[in-house]
Amino acid sequence: MTTALAAARTPGRSGAWLVALPVALFIGVLLLWPVATVLHAALADGRGGLTLVHLRAFFSLSIMREAFVNSLVVALGAVALASAIAVPLAYLTARFAFRGAALVQTLGVLPLIMPPFVGAVAMQLLFGRNGSVNLLLNDAFGIRIPFMEGLYGVIFVEGLHYFPFILLNLVASMRNIDGAMEEAAQNLGSHGFRLFRRVVFPLALPGFVAGASLVFVKVFDDLGTPLVLNVTNMLAPQAYLRITSVGLEDPVGYVIAMIMVVFSILALWVSARITQGRDFATLSRGGAATRRRPLAGWRAFAAYAWVLLVLALVLSPHLGILLMSVSRVWSFSVLPEGYTLAHYAVVLTDSAGMIGNTLLYCSLAALIDVVLGVAIAWLLLRTALPGRRWLDWGASAALAIPGIVLAIGYLRAFRGVELPFGWGAFTASWLAIMLAYAVRRLPYAVRACVAALEQVHASLEEAAQSLGANRWRTVRRIVVPLMAGGILAGFVTSFITAAVELSATILLVTRESQAPLSYGIYLYNQSIATRGPAAALGVIAVAIVALGTFLSHRLLERRSAAMSSAET
Repeated sequence: MTTALAAARTPGRSGAWLVALPVALFIGVLLLWPVATVLHAALADGRGGLTLVHLRAFFSLSIMREAFVNSLVVALGAVALASAIAVPLAYLTARFAFRGAALVQTLGVLPLIMPPFVGAVAMQLLFGRNGSVNLLLNDAFGIRIPFMEGLYGVIFVEGLHYFPFILLNLVASMRNIDGAMEEAAQNLGSHGFRLFRRVVFPLALPGFVAGASLVFVKVFDDLGTPLVLNVTNMLAPQAYLRITSVGLEDPVGYVIAMIMVVFSILALWVSARITQGRDFATLSRGGAATRRRPLAGWRAFAAYAWVLLVLALVLSPHLGILLMSVSRVWSFSVLPEGYTLAHYAVVLTDSAGMIGNTLLYCSLAALIDVVLGVAIAWLLLRTALPGRRWLDWGASAALAIPGIVLAIGYLRAFRGVELPFGWGAFTASWLAIMLAYAVRRLPYAVRACVAALEQVHASLEEAAQSLGANRWRTVRRIVVPLMAGGILAGFVTSFITAAVELSATILLVTRESQAPLSYGIYLYNQSIATRGPAAALGVIAVAIVALGTFLSHRLLERRSAAMSSAET
């Protein structure tokens, strides 16, 4: 350890505790305590002890057994579909040179801009039994494919939406493979699919497993898509229905929540165990050593055909929601029968408050996240405080907590808690929604801030302190400005993902005046007559997310250019 780093890791213990205690209080009160109350309610016997009676009651109900199996089937099916799309696409773009490869990777992440429940209804109009694709297939070949029937529809929508998680992680892993290994395998006669199966994919397995585990967790926990598609025989919809119909005293609802938490944690644990103890290291930096091979002949034709098919599927939800937002009538026809902007006029008149609420909640949540992210990064990398890693692990635990479980935890843990100044009950206020957003998105900000601080050399802080700056002035004037890129990335990621959060929102919204965009989209989708305004509101939500992403990239580019010019 260098002298500078050692010095940076020995701040005043009292200062470190002053930072750590509020962070620990936030994580403990707003994440761990609500989840603990849910788990306790699932196992409590009502007399202060623990019991498995509620768990046995859960499995004694046929609808619950069916929901459990269906959730596993849908999550695994979505992983399989996402893998079928992402693996060939990742291999093509990482290992072969062809026109449009960069554009393919850019368009390949577009699904993440639109949450699956937003485009689900539009997907029904495109791929449903009487949707555009099936109408064309029926006219041409006399067949219909059940893309959107029941569980198939959920798998189809979720797989198309979440495949970028596998794509991004797998491309990164493939680029880090030592090209000499592939060349050696080719010299020994291994080519084509055999080369991919025996060399490339095994070495890129960590990236695939990381992406696949994220897809599994996201799909297993998702509430919005099944509800919008009217598929209720899954765990998340059943948890929502039990809590809203039976009430907060229903133990089966808490058992569902417990199972969702356990399986989310189990999926992340299994993904870590799969690659544990295996050596994936290479001897040189893969990106510089791997030569991308040109495509020609039938291989080029097959590659372009696959890419065009994938891009058509990737862009279909965006196209569908856009057409739906401007359609007068779209039923039993390939395209809308007329076009109008009236749906936008409706939502801008009736739902302007929802847009304002979204901007308010998400901005405050993202601000809280980056403040906590900077604090955790500083404690982790710049102090020797005992137990500091528990703060990082506690914040990261939010990844494994479904939004609906956190919302149920808030309703149980904080019922009866009144806010000061006559603001009413905490669980009936917009603060509960905003803080749930902050808790759910905290891991993104923490990872961005930790990555940013790792690139700030401790000697810069030591130099500032040697010139008379105290620790807080050093953090404010040196560390935070140098971390600006990571802080901005964490803010934007937290903001844009919170803007389309539905799982926690749907239980915590108590009146329409405090509802954000995601809740408005869900309400509009409850009636066929208002699906046009729902699509218009969805387009506005996507525009907000896209604009936030674009502005963050522009700011990062300008900052990078300014720093480069300053160095020269």
